[in-house]
Amino acid sequence: MSDVSQGPGWWRASDGKWYAPEQHPNYTPPPPPPPSPPPTPPQSAAFGAPNQAHNEPSMGVTPAPPPLPEYGYGQPGAVPPGMYFDQASGLLLPNGVQLASVGRRIGAFFLAIPLSIVTLGIGYVIWGLIVWGRGQTPALQVLGMRCWRPETGRVAGWWWMALREVVGSLAEGILSLISQLISFILMVTSKDRRCLHDIIAGTVVLHDPNKVLVS
Repeated sequence: MSDVSQGPGWWRASDGKWYAPEQHPNYTPPPPPPPSPPPTPPQSAAFGAPNQAHNEPSMGVTPAPPPLPEYGYGQPGAVPPGMYFDQASGLLLPNGVQLASVGRRIGAFFLAIPLSIVTLGIGYVIWGLIVWGRGQTPALQVLGMRCWRPETGRVAGWWWMALREVVGSLAEGILSLISQLISFILMVTSKDRRCLHDIIAGTVVLHDPNKVLVS
């Protein structure tokens, strides 16, 4: 009983007081809730129950192994011996080397000019033909760098270097300064620092100061 209504269902009697809903003469209590169904007993594994403990595979069925990452590109948990996962580039690299910095790559580009002059051009070409088999150019050799192919996990061989230096250089020279500028932007902005000729040959340039990649 109250002088004011306390909520829905409260009613006012002739004496001017408010009463709870259950005190009304015509009040009907709500029906009781229905009984809960009995629990379903778990099915036995012998009858092929779909929810087996710990999601174990059926007897005699061998689960398929997880897919392996592409060689040279991977996850930190899939690092083979002698390699490490470079977070910045997303590459699997040999221990003791690192991806060549942008500054070192630019230095190799400008170093090639005086080396060509000192060797009278022809000497630079012969030098390059010799060191291509080691994944290098004369400028890369002087600065302790080497071309690496992540897809095979090996130093780029002579023919890959020929593809990089001949076909790649021709591709960069098609539009002269425009294509060279595009190649430079690709090297600066891509996480694996590939120029256009690196993309053509599938190579990346590594800094190998201790010559750990020498076969």
